[in-house]
Amino acid sequence: MKHHNKITPAQPGHDPSPDQTVLSRLAALKAMSVKELKAEWEKLIGTSAPNNSRAFLELRIAYRLQELTYGGPDRDTRRMLELLADEVEGHARRKHQIADPRNPVTGTRLLREWDGTLHTVTVLKDGFDWRGRKFKSLSAVAREITGTRWNGYRFFGLRERHREDV
Repeated sequence: MKHHNKITPAQPGHDPSPDQTVLSRLAALKAMSVKELKAEWEKLIGTSAPNNSRAFLELRIAYRLQELTYGGPDRDTRRMLELLADEVEGHARRKHQIADPRNPVTGTRLLREWDGTLHTVTVLKDGFDWRGRKFKSLSAVAREITGTRWNGYRFFGLRERHREDV
């Protein structure tokens, strides 16, 4: 799924009317009462609104309007979001783990000297081992070693190379 941070001008042959319709409907949300927003929620989402928070209702309705007009995330993006949610919640309902291309092959030993001590981390199938303790991320290992927050890949020298470095 591509992400764009700018509004692109209309292209020849492209009908801008859906864009104008969505924009006008989004603008109209600001003028609606909470009662009207809840009715719009029921119409678009098909369930009763979960709460009376104006900001929440506006945000979710705006997302749904755009999703219905332009399409939602593709299958791979939805899968990645579900896996990330599982990771954040601390449990996996699915069998597959997120594969980060920066992760070395399982069994690889990463070496890093810090404050005169050599630290060895072993890459596991589902995490990392340091001093017999299992960690879900290299950042957690780096934090344990240093006492401060680090990007684990950067701490262990696994940043992605720039094209000119390859």
